[in-house]
Amino acid sequence: MAAKFVIAQGGGPTAVINQTVVGAALEIRRRHPGAKVLGSRHGVRGIRDGDYVDLSEIPEEQLRLVGATPGAALGSTRDKPDAAYCDLVLAGLKKEGADAFIYIGGNDTSGTQQILTDASGGSIAFVHAPKTIDNDLMENDHTPGFISAGEFVAGAFLSVDLDFRALPGVYVGIVMGRHAGFLTASAAAWRADEDSGPHLVYVPERAFSVPRFIDDVRATLDRHKRCIVAVSEGVTTEDGRAVVESLVPPDRLERDAHGNIKLSGSDLNMAFERALAEGLPGKRARVDALGYLPRGYVGAINSTDSSEAFEAGVFAVEVAARGGGSVALKHEGGKTVMRQVPLDAVAGKTRHMPDDFMQPDANQLSDTGMAYLKRLVPAKYQVGKPFV
Repeated sequence: MAAKFVIAQGGGPTAVINQTVVGAALEIRRRHPGAKVLGSRHGVRGIRDGDYVDLSEIPEEQLRLVGATPGAALGSTRDKPDAAYCDLVLAGLKKEGADAFIYIGGNDTSGTQQILTDASGGSIAFVHAPKTIDNDLMENDHTPGFISAGEFVAGAFLSVDLDFRALPGVYVGIVMGRHAGFLTASAAAWRADEDSGPHLVYVPERAFSVPRFIDDVRATLDRHKRCIVAVSEGVTTEDGRAVVESLVPPDRLERDAHGNIKLSGSDLNMAFERALAEGLPGKRARVDALGYLPRGYVGAINSTDSSEAFEAGVFAVEVAARGGGSVALKHEGGKTVMRQVPLDAVAGKTRHMPDDFMQPDANQLSDTGMAYLKRLVPAKYQVGKPFV
């Protein structure tokens, strides 16, 4: 099979994405002794610019240490290559004599691999290996990176709930997730009972209303004397606009290089703080954005997540041998298995959290949603019941 492989990482780093690099690199060594394995620095940009690290020359012990380290060891990129950019990437791969390109990432990464596949005419095997804390890839039961991030979020909200039992008030935690609410929903994974937080969960899959939000918080305070809220940064109003557009003046809105409104940052925090101050004057309230912390926290590297990320890299080499495609994590027979799926089944598509994961008449997880989260993010700590 291939004499030369190229591996790259794209999109946001995670706690376990390096395991996929190492899994692939070591499997290539096992299957193809003497094969060259090049790691492209900063995703496809490194291929375009000819910027590589030779993974073939790195001792296994050092690779395994890198695999157990959060972040993206090869460097990542937010570049969204168009056809012209992909022509440059394809030229770079051909210049190196690459037989296979394994690109580890999410929706945009899989889309890049689809463009390259179409342009290459079958001369190179293009493989997409899954990675995203958003858990929003089609064909996957869950994605490498999500479990570790979910564990961080679950632990954070368990801790905040205990804090606000002692000094009651309102807490709003803003969690990453532009289009899918899986990570925000994981805030409820370690919820002990109906009295425990988060009491309210708002996800992008459901329209958000500021007046309804204030009513929900008021009712929760009446019942529990405190209110813990988990909200996705990507929640939208009924007209499809991001909440930050509704609460922040147009001249204050920031956009990224692709024209998307920036959902994270202080503006969204201040918008929620203002809504609470106006809707519930005099109530003690705190708004925090968890930001990047969940996606690569060294203290929340879940062992299952880590091993699955490694196996995704191993299986990516098998998919390369089959001519290319996308690696998908399926839940079959009570366990996670790796399957090959077509790139076009994943590329540019978003998997949303199923509607039945939420209660039909409340902003809280349903039994179905809780069962899914408890399977992936089982309780890690046993805490005592406070007296207040």
